[in-house]
Amino acid sequence: MAKEEGNISLGDFTRRQFRDGNSGLPALIQDIGGVAKRIADEAGRAALDGKLGAEGRVNVQGEEVQKMDQYANEIFINALRTGGHCAGLVSEETEQAVIFNDEANNNSGYVVLIDPIDGSENIDLNMSIGSIFSVYPRVSGRGKPAKPEDFLQPGANLVVAGYIIYSTSTMLVYATGAGVNGFTLDRSANDFFLTHPQIRIPPRGRYYSFDNSYYNRVDPGLKRYVDFCMSVKDNKNGPYSNRYYGCLVADMHRNLLKGGIYFYSQVEGKPNGKLRLCYECNPMAFIAEAAGGAATNGKKRILELSPAHIHQRSPFFVGSREMMEELMDALA
Repeated sequence: MAKEEGNISLGDFTRRQFRDGNSGLPALIQDIGGVAKRIADEAGRAALDGKLGAEGRVNVQGEEVQKMDQYANEIFINALRTGGHCAGLVSEETEQAVIFNDEANNNSGYVVLIDPIDGSENIDLNMSIGSIFSVYPRVSGRGKPAKPEDFLQPGANLVVAGYIIYSTSTMLVYATGAGVNGFTLDRSANDFFLTHPQIRIPPRGRYYSFDNSYYNRVDPGLKRYVDFCMSVKDNKNGPYSNRYYGCLVADMHRNLLKGGIYFYSQVEGKPNGKLRLCYECNPMAFIAEAAGGAATNGKKRILELSPAHIHQRSPFFVGSREMMEELMDALA
């Protein structure tokens, strides 16, 4: 990391990047950075503050809600409502969109979609977790409350997408049409600073991320690709290694920096896979493409899909471009 890069704060960077008429975006990204700091602190104290384990209910997805899931969701909602820079929010943890119906937020040109805690079951094990966020321009007019169509847009309409990874350090990575940049939290300064400028995913990596317990429940084409990953001889490092973390953010972050491929396909009992199109697949696909990678549902580019509802699921394949080409050959 060059010293001059480390001296650029998240706020300074966004103000420079969006100085041409997008005055709301720097403040909105700063609001998300503030949420990330709070979640990082709370995740670090989860065991001490009694926030480990399940809350005792299931969410709209039919998944058991962890205590940190709910806490992080409330932090996002309260912070973005108070910030006044987005008209509403969709979350994995809420059945319907949360509309911020007040003067400041109604005048915003953006809505936000989030997965407040990705990989929340890792918290009890002291392993990496993440948050995923995406920012869309409103298609409804400013000055009035957001409408459902603001949240049901293809990923190609995104203006910003990113994730936060909480691990040995806390990093905020976000993408725009101008590329992908990563910022590391300096706890002594309580601010994020640019440490990973213009991230580019290598065209080929050493890793594939797949839950092997599903091997006998996936389509023959995907079995062929998994077999290929374990036996490929044209890669100078030999067969690809399986690295599956149980946290999309962690797997995506590793593959983004080192090269690799991640996939969660349709399986028996899950015809549309597990991941949600609007707030998991779309932002990660946007990041991958901005970094030179690719993302598909196995048949079509993810960012071209038009969601029918906010919690819609989709098969998801994302990663290094050459590995994605190998995958598509196997699926075909």
